[in-house]
Amino acid sequence: MDTLRIIDKLLHENSGVVRTVDAVQAGLSRTTLGLLVKSGKLERIAQGQYIRPDDIPDELYLLRQRSDKIIFSHETALFLHNMAERTPLKHSLTVPSSYKLSSSLYDGCKIYYVKPELHLMGRCTVPSKMGHEVVAYNVERTVCDILRSRSRIDSQTLAAAMKNYTTRRDQDWNRLREYSEAFRITKLLRKYLEVLT
Repeated sequence: MDTLRIIDKLLHENSGVVRTVDAVQAGLSRTTLGLLVKSGKLERIAQGQYIRPDDIPDELYLLRQRSDKIIFSHETALFLHNMAERTPLKHSLTVPSSYKLSSSLYDGCKIYYVKPELHLMGRCTVPSKMGHEVVAYNVERTVCDILRSRSRIDSQTLAAAMKNYTTRRDQDWNRLREYSEAFRITKLLRKYLEVLT
């Protein structure tokens, strides 16, 4: 199979992205990827990730591919769940405190660390705004995260998130209570909810 067919196959299988690791597994060299970039057939958008030059990259999908430990949280999760009034300037992601994150992810991202045993609580898949499946926290976990990190969150974002949650049709008060107990913020949550009701 020739190089361009392999690239087309990889692009098709991976939602428009070629990863170096997949290309090497398919029999292409890193040098070949570099030559494809030089010739304008591919564009390098991040370390180990390439797209067609005329494609628009889905930042969330690309970030998620860089580590299976990344879960979108806080402002980014609010955005994904249609609970934010504006697109976040920096993507928020949470990883376990025991995980060493690549230094390249610190550019343009707000990183939150959590105890490993709490990392997967509330994990779900949601579509990005460009239609790719990404991993984020569910709405209840996101509300708890916003409250826990209120010193790093804009006060308007916090107020809007709390208000939006109370008006959602898919709210799960039992789950919210369970998460607030796990994160020891039950009293704080109650205080914010009393203001809104």
